[in-house]
Amino acid sequence: MDLRGGFRPRPRPGRRPAPHRPAGRFPVTVSPTRVRAALTTAFACTGLTMATWVSRTPAIRDVTHSSTGQMGLVIAGLSAGSLVGIAVGGTYVARAGARSVVRTGMLAIAAGSVVVAAGAGLGHAPLVALGLALLGFGMGSGEIALNVEGVALEAAVRRTVVPSLHGAYSSGLCVGALLGLAANATRLPVPAHLLAVAVLTAAATGWLVRNLAPGTGREERRASNVPLRETVGGFLSVWRETRTLAIGVIVLGMALAEGSAGDWLPLIVVDGFSLTATTGALVYAFFGAAMAAGRFGGGHFLDRHGRTPVVVASAAAAVVGIALVSFAPGIEVAVAGVLLWGLGAALGFPVALSAAGDDPVGAARRVSAVATMGYLAFLVGPPVLGFVGEHVGLRGAILLVLVVVAVSGAFARAVAEPPVHPAREAA
Repeated sequence: MDLRGGFRPRPRPGRRPAPHRPAGRFPVTVSPTRVRAALTTAFACTGLTMATWVSRTPAIRDVTHSSTGQMGLVIAGLSAGSLVGIAVGGTYVARAGARSVVRTGMLAIAAGSVVVAAGAGLGHAPLVALGLALLGFGMGSGEIALNVEGVALEAAVRRTVVPSLHGAYSSGLCVGALLGLAANATRLPVPAHLLAVAVLTAAATGWLVRNLAPGTGREERRASNVPLRETVGGFLSVWRETRTLAIGVIVLGMALAEGSAGDWLPLIVVDGFSLTATTGALVYAFFGAAMAAGRFGGGHFLDRHGRTPVVVASAAAAVVGIALVSFAPGIEVAVAGVLLWGLGAALGFPVALSAAGDDPVGAARRVSAVATMGYLAFLVGPPVLGFVGEHVGLRGAILLVLVVVAVSGAFARAVAEPPVHPAREAA
């Protein structure tokens, strides 16, 4: 397989040819199999850490004596840190390369878990919020770097890769939620649980970083001492691009659909259906499994039907699923809604990030800008849903998510694949 020209599978009869992807900057000395394994590990560890926090939110709420509204503010620490990470991630990927940012992000995730563990052990909500901010910074900056790596890998192998990488994140969510279920059932102390995951993440980081190429995403003209105002100006310039803004709207809705489940689904089960925290963790694990299935299987539908129809179908499924959870008379119907919610939220975020990186020139800045829109949803969503939930209940509050997802589906044409140019295809 020639990574410089890429591998393009011959279309099967009756199938839509895989979308053209311009060749990206990807060192030929690096095995794509090793790179994919490293990226899969990084996404899985991130999902595992996230699910560990989410599955223990009822216990953390209890030990910190926080109300629903106060928990919304605590959770907002995660999104605030993520936005800072997103804001600097694109610039420093362009300066130092994605691998360096992945290393920093993964270590910040591990450190943030340690601080959250300390806050839970002391029953101190502000310390939990601080730890979540550090964890969010690692996730936000790492999100940019990991997706830049993933888009470069797609360009090299000429196949859909990014959704399956996000599927590894969802698998990590599922495994983490199941471990959280066991931890809740056995009353494992929250600090011990979080510390164990932090150690695992830090250990995995050392291995996976060695299997990533050092220069992916780095722009040569930014490798030298470029004035800060120029790097900031380059980041801001992408906000003037109509397509980038439209992709950002899609990410806004889909990230809200994914993030609201991560922030509130266990508490929806506990407070909205009067069930146990263990059941809440189990339902959240089911949501993670649904997202993993959607992401691992999504490449087939994307290569066959294209991005736009898949995003439209995803938004429709998420809308129906959220509605079922909101209006369900019992947990059985709600679980069916969680299935559709997870499948619908699965592909929007990775597909939009992949579309933002179609052009390798400036890919880091566009991915950063689009991801910022997603993390804006993560930042605004928790306190807003918490505030509304105190007045109408969390099951009523998620109808706001339904509306935003429906609007995002109307912008699906923005993620359409770039046209195939015969001269470039021949090359």
